[in-house]
Amino acid sequence: MTGNEHISQEELALHAMQALSEGEATAVRAHLAQCALCRDEFAGLAGDTALVGLSVPQQPLPAGARDRFLERVAAEAASAQRPVMHESGGKVVAFPTRAWIPWAIAAALASVAVFLGVKNNTLNQELRDASSQISSLSVQSAQARQVLDVLTSHSAQRVLLTTNNASVEPTGRAVYLAESGSLIFQANHLKMLASDRTYELWVIPVSGNPIPAGLFRPDAAGDANVIMPPLPKGVPAKAFGVTIEKAEGASTPTAPIILAGATAAGE
Repeated sequence: MTGNEHISQEELALHAMQALSEGEATAVRAHLAQCALCRDEFAGLAGDTALVGLSVPQQPLPAGARDRFLERVAAEAASAQRPVMHESGGKVVAFPTRAWIPWAIAAALASVAVFLGVKNNTLNQELRDASSQISSLSVQSAQARQVLDVLTSHSAQRVLLTTNNASVEPTGRAVYLAESGSLIFQANHLKMLASDRTYELWVIPVSGNPIPAGLFRPDAAGDANVIMPPLPKGVPAKAFGVTIEKAEGASTPTAPIILAGATAAGE
């Protein structure tokens, strides 16, 4: 990227994934502050990155427990068959081990029992950990399917939220599927707030009071996301808004609404 050229889509995608170096990211942010076209392109790409990183590889259970057990039993059996050697009158005499074989067997069985007990506890813990990971993956997979359904649905409402009184204008994009109560929101160029303040997103229904749709704070670049907040199903929206509230949020919007966007007619 040089001069007044626009940023390539590849560079915008890398910036959305925070994969650029600090110097490159600084240059991209400076260009985005001046170029509305590139800001719009970046906002669309940044929303799609919500789908990235939602898979976690499973951890296999340890193998070889049966083989280690059989090797231990074989070693104990071989030890029990060796004769006891005793030196008498300058001669080494071998005494039969028949008398202590039962004790050796008992000791070997006790060792095996302890070994199997420890391995059983370890395997049970690993099974519990694996079950927990599987449950977590199921939840993440379900959320990923929801995000994909919202982003690809023809009936989803897509709204751009803007402000009119800033040199570098904050923007917000909302994708809302009323039938399932699914909402994806992505904002750029937001100002940092004091620690006792937060941004709050609102769904303005066709009828009724505004519905709180999540609290958020931007990162150092002024970017923020709200992904799948808990919302009622089947509530058509006529607009969306963002306000600045106390850290714990509010049940009704506090003026002024710093970002606002209405749905297209007929949606």
